[in-house]
Amino acid sequence: MSIELPESVELDPAVSVTASVIWLHGLGADGNDFVSIVPELRVAEQHGVRFVFPHAPHMPVTINGGMVMRAWYDIRDADLAQREDAVGVRNSSATVHALVEREIDAGRDARRIFLAGFSQGGAIALHAGLRYSERLGGILALSTYLPLAESLPDEAHPTNTDIPIFMAHGTQDPIVPLARAQQSKDVLEAKGYSIEWHAYPMQHSVCMPEIQHVAVWLKQLLS
Repeated sequence: MSIELPESVELDPAVSVTASVIWLHGLGADGNDFVSIVPELRVAEQHGVRFVFPHAPHMPVTINGGMVMRAWYDIRDADLAQREDAVGVRNSSATVHALVEREIDAGRDARRIFLAGFSQGGAIALHAGLRYSERLGGILALSTYLPLAESLPDEAHPTNTDIPIFMAHGTQDPIVPLARAQQSKDVLEAKGYSIEWHAYPMQHSVCMPEIQHVAVWLKQLLS
């Protein structure tokens, strides 16, 4: 069954496209949330990078009293490890795979396609990237955690066991506690993944030093 692609904000460089970044927003935001970061990264024109910022579907979110908002999956409990919305995670992961395949069909090498995301979006980037059947360029996971960790040993695709992963988190994050992110990092490292880890004195947000580190990481992989 074909997957309907979500509406997205798409930014193409003025030069020929040689790479793509698919960037997923967090709960309650939309694809516009990280558009302003693109000029700060300084990779679009220099390396021919296309950015795709998809909008998550609208759905009721249990932890927010059933309020309908943009979300990649439902959150049923403040303890993110409890009552995970496996169906929602897998559906959004399939959507991301379809977005990757669209970029490949447009001529991009899978190794120059990157998955990025913040909070919920970062969780989906990790889930989708580690399970994709072709080697991707890298995974950028900001202020997030590894969802459905118990299923990873059976579902991880061997072609992405050496994929570069950048994880960053705020030391005062009240939404996704730092300990949860560190636990996810430890789980991934125990399974043999290589993580570039950064922590910053901030809450559930993004800061300029973080953006600068992301830019360096991307440029190294794109060069």
